Amino acid sequence: FDNGHGYLAMPPSGRGPGLIVIQEWWGLDDHIADVTDRFAAEGFVALAPDLYGGRVVHETSDAARLARELPVGEAVDLLSSAVDHLLAMDEVTGDRVGAVGFCMGGAFVLTLAARAGEKIAAAVPFYGGAGESPDFSNLKAQIMGHYGEKDQSVPVDALPDLKAAIERDSGITPTFHVYPAGHAFFNDQRPSYHEESARLAWNRTLEFLRANLAG
Repeated sequence: FDNGHGYLAMPPSGRGPGLIVIQEWWGLDDHIADVTDRFAAEGFVALAPDLYGGRVVHETSDAARLARELPVGEAVDLLSSAVDHLLAMDEVTGDRVGAVGFCMGGAFVLTLAARAGEKIAAAVPFYGGAGESPDFSNLKAQIMGHYGEKDQSVPVDALPDLKAAIERDSGITPTFHVYPAGHAFFNDQRPSYHEESARLAWNRTLEFLRANLAG
């Protein structure tokens, strides 16, 4: 797509609703590719844009540096162009897409949905975006967020303020689920993985995306 690359996974039927999958701060790694494949297997045309231009890191210090060096505006421009790319594909059904993001990508999901307006029908941040508040006045997407109650980096006590900001700006009431887990509990390639919470969040996400991207 314009100015960017990514990992595209197609559903078995060859057609389905479009879904943007937004990486953690490690980059477009095996975990994000696997999650993208899992969404495709569930019927979505899933696209994970590469925000780091091919770089993948494994050390926290490197990830923090790359995330810090990534201008938010530039990242959201790239994600917006990925949304347009999906919507232009003959294989994508409907005129709106979904977006799911993890960690750094969780924050980007909310910023992207706020900017993309009518193009995004459902936005799902996993442990991201609390403590940040873009202008949500253009938001048209329904929102379901997943957070860990033991998360040190995205504290759940910031969620009421985020919910209030979304409601105030857009009139949309988000649904936030809190799990007995820490940060990155969905990532089955890291020690933080919490299987029970991950499975519940996955099932809730699929149900939410199907309900909002039907037709």
